[in-house]
Amino acid sequence: MATQQAPFVSVVIPAHNESGGLRRTQDTIAEAVARCTDHYELIFVDDGSKDDTYAVIQELAEKNRYVKGLRLSRNFGKEAALLAGLESAKGDAVITMDADLQHPPAIIPRLIESWQRGYRIVNAVKEERPGDSLAVRLRASLFNKLLSLLGGIDVHRSSDFKLLDRTVVDILIKNMPERLRFYRGLSHWLGFEQAFVPFTVLDRAEGQSKWSLLALVELALTAVVSFTSAPLRLVSLLGVITLALGVVIGSDALWSWFHGNAVSGFTTTITTLLILASFIMISLGIIGEYIAKIYDEIKQRPVYLVASACGAGESGRPRHPADMRSSSLVSPLLVSECPEQVAKEVPDQHQ
Repeated sequence: MATQQAPFVSVVIPAHNESGGLRRTQDTIAEAVARCTDHYELIFVDDGSKDDTYAVIQELAEKNRYVKGLRLSRNFGKEAALLAGLESAKGDAVITMDADLQHPPAIIPRLIESWQRGYRIVNAVKEERPGDSLAVRLRASLFNKLLSLLGGIDVHRSSDFKLLDRTVVDILIKNMPERLRFYRGLSHWLGFEQAFVPFTVLDRAEGQSKWSLLALVELALTAVVSFTSAPLRLVSLLGVITLALGVVIGSDALWSWFHGNAVSGFTTTITTLLILASFIMISLGIIGEYIAKIYDEIKQRPVYLVASACGAGESGRPRHPADMRSSSLVSPLLVSECPEQVAKEVPDQHQ
């Protein structure tokens, strides 16, 4: 672990269409980190924004030697942007947080203090969400309870706002090769010494949330499929229920036949067929989700592609494009800065 006198801290900040608030975000985070150390870097990851987010990042990098930016070739999603930032980070400790300032930078010194006391993972946990509607709170609560129940990991009040020790970061980027990632779950699954720092979710500095209902459902599916096979066991349970239903209906039919009564007719038959068809379709859907995730994994496409990078990082230490390349597990490519490398590494067919 870093020395307590002057730790080198990296802050990874994914951004998607956040150009309006990035200057304020940089100033606020830099002020919070500077209270603890003079050695830090702020890594902004532009996740395929449609506005001028990356232009603002370039401007910040030109004016501030502590700022560095990555621009992904398209919108790969927040999980991919977080991984890009983690792989680029050089700090002894790495903090991940949102660009909209709903994660309060004011508690960064508390995160660093807990890390310096020996905790490898310091989680910032949501204490209150005063700005959220009842529907948003219920949706978040349902998601957390479902994943905790099925996946066996406690993500109650969890967030992507956390500090990771260098050891933990290296494990995440080098020893965990899955491409469909759920950052909160992975960091919890690792174990290690963990501390928890409560915070109140603040209002967004600019704009509106970029999370659609469809994106949240996709994240929930990825999280559940990545951490548990419980839904597959549900298929077996549905099979047992179907068998029990068949025994009951079959017994009724035999009883009626032995006593010379008419076997239950059209309504019973249709109801039974509908129930069986529903169970079959649900089972196929569950199995299909797992097959789809397996298919995505075995293709082994890069989790993300880096189109360009800017900024040298803290202390003027140059960041050669090769420094930001990943291990053999993931291959972020600096398309605009390393055309020769791209020609060698990207196959002829489009991935």
